[in-house]
Amino acid sequence: MRKDAIQICKAACAAVVFALVYALLFALVINIFGIGASAVKTVNQVFKILSIIFGGLIFLRGERGLIKGAAFGAAAYLLTYFLFCAIAGAISFGWMTIAELLIGAAAGAITGVIAVNLKKE
Repeated sequence: MRKDAIQICKAACAAVVFALVYALLFALVINIFGIGASAVKTVNQVFKILSIIFGGLIFLRGERGLIKGAAFGAAAYLLTYFLFCAIAGAISFGWMTIAELLIGAAAGAITGVIAVNLKKE
């Protein structure tokens, strides 16, 4: 059980780091190319999902991939949500936040199933 919790924490922290890197790179692209603000929300969601995928593939192993993945995906989403809220200086909570949390958990669950079934070579 402790090993699973450590894997979930490591994967969630990795996902947060990936999300921050993506956000910084996207901010640079916005400044260089002048991309409109309407694309930011969609691209941010794609980056969060990619972060969840990469974090899970790197750190999740063993058994119970669906459960570990869903827990990790939800944790990663919540960490990135609160981190980006802190950066923005405001918290906005609504139905979309819950939908995004469920999407993060689903992405984590799918990634968890794949990650635990990958064989280390």
